[in-house]
Amino acid sequence: MALRVAVQMDPLESIGITGDSTFALMLKAQELGHQLHHYRADALTFENGRLYAGAHQVSVKRVEGDHFSFDEFQILDLGSDVDVVLMRQDPPFDLGYITATHLLERIGSETLVVNDPKSVRDSPEKLFVLDFARFMPPTMITRSLGATSKFLSEHGSIVLKPLHGNAGKAVFKIDQDGANLAALMEMFNTTYREPHMVQAFVPDVAQGDKRIILVDGKVAGAINRLPAKGEIRSNLAAGGHAQATELSPTEREICAAMGPELKKRGLLFVGIDVIGGRWLTEINVTSPTGIIAVDAFNGSDTPGLIWDAIDKRLSARRK
Repeated sequence: MALRVAVQMDPLESIGITGDSTFALMLKAQELGHQLHHYRADALTFENGRLYAGAHQVSVKRVEGDHFSFDEFQILDLGSDVDVVLMRQDPPFDLGYITATHLLERIGSETLVVNDPKSVRDSPEKLFVLDFARFMPPTMITRSLGATSKFLSEHGSIVLKPLHGNAGKAVFKIDQDGANLAALMEMFNTTYREPHMVQAFVPDVAQGDKRIILVDGKVAGAINRLPAKGEIRSNLAAGGHAQATELSPTEREICAAMGPELKKRGLLFVGIDVIGGRWLTEINVTSPTGIIAVDAFNGSDTPGLIWDAIDKRLSARRK
């Protein structure tokens, strides 16, 4: 059945179509005959119990620099005018992001929102992962220089990163001598109001950081992301590059452990990060990426799997 789909995302003119997962989802939706609308999160308006968005109907094509065209501007009632909302704007996971989840949660009885906005709000990447701490490297959440210094002395080299960062931004390795630790903690405490994530450095990151895609709680595919020379960050957005991979027994155990919880929470499209075949570091639920690279290596159709899962969710709601 053809669906009416509203995509809440960043400006279409700013995306890189060769690697953008949202664009891949839109291309697949169009191929399936679905009607697409595009709007930005700041276009939401709530009035008299209804949630509206200023949007354009859009068509997309895989042509760099000429990859979309808009029809006339219109006001959509997101509760009655569309069947599905894809919440796909990039972080930061700030108050604007959180407010959008509160507003979208109000249409949940009428319209399927992917991923579920309440669950996105309740499952920030570097906090939700603590539910699966048995698979994680030693981890601390803190603003304390003293606690971080003690953690460093216990574990040798550590990694310091923002609790709500994304795409490998502001990730620092601190060696055993603690050089620059005090300065970095001062900078982090000045820049961010929340605490920060501190983890024992895992040397296996030199062999890559695996991105595993789960669709409705089941593994859809994976890639291994290798850091650029002189880097510890393997994020593709930070200069890393991808290679084909298989899942280790521990990675399969991790996915089996979290799959039912992801499904229960309505987290239909999720990307997890695992180092060294056994160390879980993040569960990405806000705007996961990587499906184009996964499909390129595996010959798979992850956007198709996601739309199949959406169809199943919609069918279950109609019963």
